[in-house]
Amino acid sequence: MRVLIADDEPLFAEAMEVLLATDGRIEVVGRAADGERAVELALELEPDVVLMDLSMPGIDGFTAMRRIASAGRARVLVLSGSDDPADVARARRAGAAGYVTKDRIAETLVDAILDAGGGGIL
Repeated sequence: MRVLIADDEPLFAEAMEVLLATDGRIEVVGRAADGERAVELALELEPDVVLMDLSMPGIDGFTAMRRIASAGRARVLVLSGSDDPADVARARRAGAAGYVTKDRIAETLVDAILDAGGGGIL
């Protein structure tokens, strides 16, 4: 499963890449630190899944997600610090294939990526 990480916090993005590198089924193909670059890389690299933070500089994660989803190139899995039901609902409307809160990443991230990349809705 080819994955693009889109998060504006370099240490968090690096930690995600290290975490995912331990699973042979997942290959991190790139990282983006803002929403516009996330869209560009999603179109250029054609990952299976984009891990998208909602709070991004430039265009926010919701807008980037809509652009990626409308291009039909990748499934978007939201990684957010927010568990607000309004954010979850807005992310689904924007095209998210799933939503994982950052406090549950260690337990659920790999399974969520594999589910999203396989076409499942979380």
